[in-house]
Amino acid sequence: MRVAIVTESFPPDINGVAHSVLRTAEHLVRRGHQPLVIAPASAAPPTTPDPCPVVRLPAVPLPGYPQVRLALPTRRLEQVIAGHRPDIVHLASPFVLGARGMAAADRLGVPAVAVYQTDLAGYARAYRAGSGLGEVAAWRRLRAVHGAAARTLAPSTPAAQDLTAHGVPRVKLWQRGVDSVRFHPGHRDERLRRELAPDGEVLVGYVGRLAPEKRVDLLAGVCGLPGIRLVVVGEGPSEPMLRQALPGAAFLGRMTGDELAALFASLDVFVHTGPMETFCQTIQEAMASGIAVVGPAVGGPLDLVAHRRTGLLVQPKDVRAVTAAVATLAADPALRARYGEAARTEVAGRTWESVGDQLIDHYGAVLAEHRSARAVGAAGGAAA
Repeated sequence: MRVAIVTESFPPDINGVAHSVLRTAEHLVRRGHQPLVIAPASAAPPTTPDPCPVVRLPAVPLPGYPQVRLALPTRRLEQVIAGHRPDIVHLASPFVLGARGMAAADRLGVPAVAVYQTDLAGYARAYRAGSGLGEVAAWRRLRAVHGAAARTLAPSTPAAQDLTAHGVPRVKLWQRGVDSVRFHPGHRDERLRRELAPDGEVLVGYVGRLAPEKRVDLLAGVCGLPGIRLVVVGEGPSEPMLRQALPGAAFLGRMTGDELAALFASLDVFVHTGPMETFCQTIQEAMASGIAVVGPAVGGPLDLVAHRRTGLLVQPKDVRAVTAAVATLAADPALRARYGEAARTEVAGRTWESVGDQLIDHYGAVLAEHRSARAVGAAGGAAA
């Protein structure tokens, strides 16, 4: 198949959308398909070779959050899609560029699959967008884009239910894979542990963007627990505030690749605090690393964390609940080990190869429906 992937983000950007699109493109190439990626231009140069042709369109930084870049409106998008002659258009977390990609696919008569990955309505609520984009307007935009797609793929059961409840049709489940070779308990680094916890403290970590919607400030209570060292990995506009709110925490900045894998495996407890996750890839990476996890009992983590078997789910936005859960795990090494072992077993089979093949099956079903609809239309026209 020839696949045009229109995405709101792509490496060297670091986020869930960019990572899943990269893995998707790599898998399509391995399976003999021909993907083309169309993405906003990043402010940073690529750090690794692209797995397939990539067209980067002019983009500007989001005001107040320069790490996020928005593609500028341009007719070139439709020209690039048409030039690729795709069998199907894949829209990754469509909102700005993806909305134009949906319109282009419709004009070209090419079926589109829309992949829902970002709780944009929740973001609008969290940021109280002054541009007039509120939660209601965000859902109106999401319904318009996803409603025009032949199929919408949701990353978790809660996300699928949320889309359906808001009137989005033709929703199917498509979860994310994890590299269980890179993220592995065997990458635990005792030297790194000694650097971060010289007095043998329990290492508790957060990995992700440092932005208001992630609610990393909920880890403030953890900083007050005796015998615990908090490690924060990531960057974003909230970092200055968090450095004050989380006294004693080690801020390690942006980490990727083997360095990030070693950090995950060297933790004792992983905590994710964001209440608006449609999936939460970092929880899955921590689980693959054999680490007990704490996550909010809402959204994507509900599908990932088996409460009191692979980790602990807590009331969202509740600093005391987060602190209590971390304290429970910090005080019981045997419990941490049991949860971590069960977590590794839970996700070890969720490879990018397996979920990539599931995506190709979704493509095949959409193309079969498209051909059937065209045949029915042609027969109807002939009969008339």
